[in-house]
Amino acid sequence: MLSKNKIKFIHSLSIKKNRDSLELFCAEGEKCVEDLLSHFKCQTLIATKEWIEEKQFKAKEIIYITSAEELKPISSHKTPQPVFAVFEKSAKDLIVNDLFSQLSLVLDEVQDPGNLGTIVRIADWFGIHNIICSKNTVDIFNPKALQATMGAAARVCVHYVDLVDFLKKILNKNPNFPIYGTFLSGENIYETPLDKNGLIVMGNEGNGICKEIENLVSQKLLIPNYPQGEKTSESLNVSVATAIVCAEFRRRFL
Repeated sequence: MLSKNKIKFIHSLSIKKNRDSLELFCAEGEKCVEDLLSHFKCQTLIATKEWIEEKQFKAKEIIYITSAEELKPISSHKTPQPVFAVFEKSAKDLIVNDLFSQLSLVLDEVQDPGNLGTIVRIADWFGIHNIICSKNTVDIFNPKALQATMGAAARVCVHYVDLVDFLKKILNKNPNFPIYGTFLSGENIYETPLDKNGLIVMGNEGNGICKEIENLVSQKLLIPNYPQGEKTSESLNVSVATAIVCAEFRRRFL
């Protein structure tokens, strides 16, 4: 059985400042844990003996349980998953020059963990390797965000920067590098020329892209509603909009 101290320690990692100071994060579920085990060092692995022996994964500390029910005190699921892990964070440097030869996402204060996790999963699907976030964007190691990635956080690098400074640095290095953004006042994405490489800025759930960053966007895009001119929903969920935009960029260059 899990000790009270271990349960207390794991619960403490649900708080961002503790994750940051200890440089640790938690994950649960077979798919998520298995993907992360190949990219992050595992501090503690909690699972049935059969599961651990079958997968042959290693960790600094291994805690065997008899059934998933024993994970209830630490699980965020109504029905606990058969494996839970505590991982060490590993910092991945953002190499600005590499961005000029690829398509990347930029997130301006996305607040919902589910949205961030879904966007990471979308990026993974469409072969986007870097997501650059404002410092006020939700933490990718938030348990809900990480769960929503379904393991994609193992393959997509999520960076946190001062976005205005970052975009100015990009433009100083290459003034013609395209920076796209989604706006209700933008041009129809299906009728607008797009580049294979560039930055795609997606905004906050309620406020969209802030004015400072809007001023640095070189091409404003609109996902048109259908039929045009008819009253519909006010806007799209940011993760849904991200999927539509990424799909259109990739479709152009199949």
